[in-house]
Amino acid sequence: MYYKQSSDQSYSAPMGHHSVRDKKSAYDTKRPKEREMLFGLRAVIEAIDAGKVIDKVLIRRDMNSAIGKELLAKLEGTTTPVQRVPAERLNQFTDKNHQGVIAFLSPIDFYRVEDIVQKAFDEGRTPLLMVLDGVTDMRNFGAIARTCACVGADALVIGARGSVSINGDAVKTSAGALHTLPVCKVENMQNCLRYLRESGLAVVAATEHTDRLYTQVDMTLPLAIVMGSEEKGIYEGNLNECTDRAKLPMVGTIESLNVSVAAGVFLYEAVRQRAAKI
Repeated sequence: MYYKQSSDQSYSAPMGHHSVRDKKSAYDTKRPKEREMLFGLRAVIEAIDAGKVIDKVLIRRDMNSAIGKELLAKLEGTTTPVQRVPAERLNQFTDKNHQGVIAFLSPIDFYRVEDIVQKAFDEGRTPLLMVLDGVTDMRNFGAIARTCACVGADALVIGARGSVSINGDAVKTSAGALHTLPVCKVENMQNCLRYLRESGLAVVAATEHTDRLYTQVDMTLPLAIVMGSEEKGIYEGNLNECTDRAKLPMVGTIESLNVSVAAGVFLYEAVRQRAAKI
C-alpha cells in the first residue's frame, strides 16, 4: 500500500525469534486516566441519559442481566461502538468493581456530516473534508487532525468502528487541533461517502490502484479526500463509492508512505490548487 500508518510495533523480529512484546499478556494495555472512563452499569446508563459523549463501551462477554440489557438498548442505534470482551480485558483497565462494563468518555463532541456540508454551502464556501477509513494509530490520527486544522478543512470523518479511539492522548498528539476541528463519527462509511457524492462533492480515494497522479485531480471542487488503513488500504466497498482515485508518485526503493504524510500532501495540493484559482 502507498499510504501506511506508522506504529510502535512496526519492528519485526527475525525468523525464529520473538520480541519482548510477545511475552506480554494478550490483554496487556496502557490504562487511561480514570477521568476518561466510567465503570458500573448504572453509572454508564446515567451518563448516556445525561448526554455525555462516549467514545466506546466494553461489556463483559457473558453479560445477560436485565440492567445489562437496558444499557445495550440505550446504545442501540447510536454511533458508540460496543465491544463484548472477556472479564480479563476489563480488569486491565481498573481494579475497581466495574460490574462488567467500562465506558470511555470522549474529550470532544462529534458532529453530523450533513450539518458540516450544509453549513459550508450555506456560507458560500467550498467544502474540504478528510475521511479516514480504518486508521487506528493515534499518532497518525493526531498528525492528520493537526494538518486538517492548519489548512482549514471543514471536518475529519471517521468510522464508528475500526477507527482510533479519541481520548486525551489523541487530543495531545493533535497539538490541541481536535478542540477546534469538527470530527464526524459515522455508523456506515459507505452511506456517508454516497451522501457526500450525491451532495456534489468529489470523493477522491488515495490509492495506488490507479495511474492517475494526485496533481491531476481537480481539488478546487467541493472535496472529500479518503485515506485508507495501514495494511488494507481503503475498504473495497468504500472505494467503490468514490468518484475518483489518485496516487502519489513513488520513485525510490521504499514502496509506502506514512498515512499522515500522504494525507498532508493531498491536503496541501488542495490548498495549492484553490489558491491558484483565486
